[in-house]
Amino acid sequence: MVKVFFKTFGCRTNMFDTQVMMNNLKNFAITFDEKEANIVVINSCTVTNSADSTARNYINSLKKLPLNPRVIFTGCGVWTKGEQLFKDDKIDSLFGHSEKEKIDQLLQNNQRFFEAGDLKHIDNTIIEKMVGKSRAFVKIQEGCSFNCSYCIIPAVRGKARSYDEENILKQITTLASNGFGEFILTGTNVGSFGKGLDYKDSKAKDGLARLLKKISLIRGVRRIRLGSIEPIQITDEFKEILTEPWMGKHLHIALQHTSPTMLKLMNRRNSVEKDLELFEFLSSKGYALGTDYIVGHPGETDQIWQEAIENIKLFPLTHIHQFTYSKRDGTQSAMMKDQVNGNISKQRANQLVSIVEEKNLQFRQQHQPLEILIETQKNNIYTGYDQFFNKIEISSDTDLVGNWVYIDDYEVKSKNNVAKF
Repeated sequence: MVKVFFKTFGCRTNMFDTQVMMNNLKNFAITFDEKEANIVVINSCTVTNSADSTARNYINSLKKLPLNPRVIFTGCGVWTKGEQLFKDDKIDSLFGHSEKEKIDQLLQNNQRFFEAGDLKHIDNTIIEKMVGKSRAFVKIQEGCSFNCSYCIIPAVRGKARSYDEENILKQITTLASNGFGEFILTGTNVGSFGKGLDYKDSKAKDGLARLLKKISLIRGVRRIRLGSIEPIQITDEFKEILTEPWMGKHLHIALQHTSPTMLKLMNRRNSVEKDLELFEFLSSKGYALGTDYIVGHPGETDQIWQEAIENIKLFPLTHIHQFTYSKRDGTQSAMMKDQVNGNISKQRANQLVSIVEEKNLQFRQQHQPLEILIETQKNNIYTGYDQFFNKIEISSDTDLVGNWVYIDDYEVKSKNNVAKF
């Protein structure tokens, strides 16, 4: 059979989309060695210029492969760089998010094709297994209706729309019956789940909390994690489930900045004062807390940055995903003046990460009992993440991959925890 290699860039949503494609591939064989591939499918990310460059560099590298594979391009980059790549003959064919369930049919077409599709589609595929994964990623919604000034994602994923709740529960039931115990709910804007659904007994804003409760009742579900959510999406009903044993004790809440001035420039819906109050509340419930943060956005003066840094020190953060601002054509921020020098942005990013890494170390030094799902193994060292989404390395002579392990005695290192089992 013709062999297909999938290369996935970007977020967990893209990871799930790749699984959808793999599960819809019937007349081809999947290979995990790109040197064996007759076809390479690239699931692209376009959130930053760096993401675009990485995809282009990867495409160029494929010329060195022995079988000279067909190069098929999909993902978010279809709507930004895809057409030019196609015109320049850098790729053989292209298809958009809405067409991925047709992948088997598309790949049987040996001619060049350009099938961008639309930005309104919702998948119906029920995945039976997550190829190469110990944890299951399940997409519950697509798109975003926010209008943050710097963000290209609504233009490449469309407006917020929710997956059918019955299908989500069926998906998780299927994966749970096949041995998965930890589920990560993903989407472009996870907290907007419920938007577009007809709830008779609740408002859409509480849709996520209602969904989590229903998922927890499925046999085999042991732990539920969430992708990034917005501060304003933490509702009172959501707060009521924080102490449930099936909730992963880590939340990733997108602040994007800690200066009121910058939040206004970014057209954000959150405020520093309310964000801090929320984070302190969640921390009091024993949660590790992560965030997305953009450094170097136009207008970020030295004075504003110092204010932001003093504010970030007040937040009980344990994890951070920092982005250096990347100009995206078609966004409001791309037209703003007062661009920040790249070297200054890099210095600020390093300062930010250093502060949060120290906070993470202090959090781990509290020495709490850990529950870990072991994911990988190398030379009798097993690696997984605890309920607080902190990495731990465990030395053991017993095969632990795929197992749940409880650890009370462990050593706290600068970057992660280590233990023996």
